[in-house]
Amino acid sequence: MSPARGILLKISALALFTIMASLVKAAVAEVPAGQAVFFRAFFSLPVILIWLTLRKELATGLRTRQPMLHIWRGLIGGSAMGLTFVALGYLALPEATLVGFVTPILVLILAVLMLGETVRIFRWSMVVMGLAGVLIVIWPRISLGGGEADRLAMIGVGAALLAASLRALVQIHVRRMIRTEATSAIVFYFAITVSVGGLLTAPFGWVMPDPKILIYMIASGFVGGVAQLLVTSAFRHADASVLAPFDYASILFSMVAGYVFFAEIPTMTMLAGAALVILSGVLIIWREQRIGARRDGQEPVSTQS
Repeated sequence: MSPARGILLKISALALFTIMASLVKAAVAEVPAGQAVFFRAFFSLPVILIWLTLRKELATGLRTRQPMLHIWRGLIGGSAMGLTFVALGYLALPEATLVGFVTPILVLILAVLMLGETVRIFRWSMVVMGLAGVLIVIWPRISLGGGEADRLAMIGVGAALLAASLRALVQIHVRRMIRTEATSAIVFYFAITVSVGGLLTAPFGWVMPDPKILIYMIASGFVGGVAQLLVTSAFRHADASVLAPFDYASILFSMVAGYVFFAEIPTMTMLAGAALVILSGVLIIWREQRIGARRDGQEPVSTQS
């Protein structure tokens, strides 16, 4: 294990995911979300196939015991991707990113409802704090009597929240899949099923993009594929508890990318909401690390240098 390398890989992956989101945001200004989903999934396949070949896991990646699990994962995950792309078209990049942090909160709730996991008062209080942070971010967008811009922003918020809910459902679903399915198969068949799903949206209004937008969409697939593999590699070098706090670097990356590429300046409201979301997540991680250390009969180890 090499935690420093794992952290570097995770941060690199988050930076690439932000670049991918920026490419998609630029693309969906001109093309339908379903078309962007197809390019994102289909052009990640060469990266995944090369990765599986180099690791000599191509046969494993093509083998599955329960194909319907992959189809359901693709349907739900592909729908979440499409809704995320819709949200990127209507919201600032940092806003869409922050609303996405509803997902781990919803995973916690679904784990209780669907998996019977026990969650105590501390984690519930942090859930409430995180939800409050997200509410602060989206509250300025909630308007019943606004103009066209406000209406579109509300559509973006709704799409982002629904996408976060579906991603939470996917995470619970994947927890069940890993009992019988290899990680390589899960990654490969997700790209396949989402590519097919995106292609099926062609009759509903695909357009011929200009060369620049076409390059953006193709690049989103390659960049997203590489980022996905970097995340997978990160977990080979460091424990999930070590890597989890660095997820919040994506908020900073999205703010920088939003400003540089789209002239989006974070508001004080957005920063306040982001602070609550980050604080709630970090406190949950800190609490879980302490509990885990006590269970092992060891003192908790600080991750600070």
